[in-house]
Amino acid sequence: MNYDTFVDQVARRAGTTPERAVDLTRATLTTLGERLTGGEALDLALQLPAPLQQSMRATPDGEAAQLFDADEFAARVAFRIGVETSAARGGVRAVFTALREALAGEFDTLMVQLPRDYRDMVEPALAPGATLRRR
Repeated sequence: MNYDTFVDQVARRAGTTPERAVDLTRATLTTLGERLTGGEALDLALQLPAPLQQSMRATPDGEAAQLFDADEFAARVAFRIGVETSAARGGVRAVFTALREALAGEFDTLMVQLPRDYRDMVEPALAPGATLRRR
């Protein structure tokens, strides 16, 4: 999936402008990069359109993932884009859905690495056709 398509999909799903979708996407990917180990973040980044790869930089600590729950994930995204946490959650869902389409089968591998409480933000991306079902 190319960059423009990715951003357009996020904008459409989040009900926002393409410019705001770029901010939302970068904030979500940066936060996801903090939540994953350096190697996992790098693997994911290499599968994204080039303009988004920088957002998935490994954590400053190297390989260590920061362990935080889904509420903290949404709060970090909200802080980065200057909105309420509840508003950020919908945007994060839109980014995860675009990620699922961009990453194909790799998305399931990514999602099993996140704790169960991320389900609310990920569920829309696991809609029909998904191979991963979290219970």
